[in-house]
Amino acid sequence: MEKKLQVANIGMKFGMSHVEGALNYPGAEVAIICDCDEENLRFAGERYNIPEEKWVTDYMDIVNNPDIDVVSVAIPDQQHKQVCCDLLRAGKHVLCEKPLALTREDIAEIVKAAEESNAKFMVGQICRFTPAFEKAKEIIESGTIGELYFVESEYAHDYIHIVENKDGSAHWRADPKRHGVVGGGCHAVDLLRWLAGDPIEVFAYGTHKLLPTVSYDDATIAIMKFDDNLAGKVFVSTGCKRDYTMRTVIYGTKGTIICDNTSPTMTLFTVDENGDTQDPQTIEIELNNHNAVKEFEVFADEILNDKPVATSAIEGAKTVEVCLAIVESAETGKIVKPNYNF
Repeated sequence: MEKKLQVANIGMKFGMSHVEGALNYPGAEVAIICDCDEENLRFAGERYNIPEEKWVTDYMDIVNNPDIDVVSVAIPDQQHKQVCCDLLRAGKHVLCEKPLALTREDIAEIVKAAEESNAKFMVGQICRFTPAFEKAKEIIESGTIGELYFVESEYAHDYIHIVENKDGSAHWRADPKRHGVVGGGCHAVDLLRWLAGDPIEVFAYGTHKLLPTVSYDDATIAIMKFDDNLAGKVFVSTGCKRDYTMRTVIYGTKGTIICDNTSPTMTLFTVDENGDTQDPQTIEIELNNHNAVKEFEVFADEILNDKPVATSAIEGAKTVEVCLAIVESAETGKIVKPNYNF
């Protein structure tokens, strides 16, 4: 019988979906779960029937364990750099939650560690595994809507109850380095990069009316230039008074796609042979806005068959770089050109 991938999962507050990803993959076995908070660790262990001898509170127990093949990292963004670099230098394959890191210095260090490691590294840009967005990508590549000329996406998520801890202290999401555009808006930015390519310049405005306990803007609108005939827009609101959504509209010369990650349908407009817009088509879509099972399946395939990682450290770094450029533009009032040299 072929040996199963031995998987460790770090971070049981946000990483339980990663545990499910490994548990649902026939060729993997959850060997260790890790969290510095014993309450989180016990909750996850009991939920997934993982015996207590597989629980650890120190991630270095994973770094130093020669039997571990793959590690998922789902911890506060501020900690990604140190943990990921330690794992990569120990030869572990790593699946790191988005965003890759919060500063240019940290993302550059992770990219360097990934390039120097014999292991594979994936950034968990989960929107690339969301059924509606996968379908949109398929339609674009088929040529059905012609050439893209404008793309837009939004990250609308009310943080009002999650930027403070229960004891009233500041949550890690309130860290000024974790601007809402970087921490959450990276989803929308990465999605547009995946659909339209890398922006060559951005310009942004920000406002701050909804989250009094954070220092960063809680609403930001960014305009992006991809090339002379393709533009885009990202709207990020971390204090909005509405249901969570990532509504996305993709405009092409022969049609338009309207979709999001929380609806079971998407809308497709196309034209007939005369160029006239036809009645819209409603396409039914599986509803799965955090498809960690598919994400792990893809990563395992990339590991076992030595394939390039689609959401590599470089991809994650480029997404963070665009986010940082948006934040800089909103703060300075100037157009910013992302620097993709890491």
